[in-house]
Amino acid sequence: MLTMQDCLDYCDLTPEEVGLFAEHEHLPEEIAAPIACGLVQSDEGVELICSCFSDFVSDAMSRGALDEAEHVLHVYAQFRSAHPLAQ
Repeated sequence: MLTMQDCLDYCDLTPEEVGLFAEHEHLPEEIAAPIACGLVQSDEGVELICSCFSDFVSDAMSRGALDEAEHVLHVYAQFRSAHPLAQ
């Protein structure tokens, strides 16, 4: 059985990225991690995760939670840097 760290090491996701994805999808992190690992294997999956992060930023800004929006934008930027879309 794979551990959470095994999944993170395999797909180069950070715990913060998995946590945000899990929260967006209303899943425990242990379930969300292998799903997110699978998603980052394709451009469509990367786009889906980017959409999740974008939703979080929009929601945080609409609630006036600027610190939260800034945190998610930071995580989002790191994710995009590590998982660029194919040209």
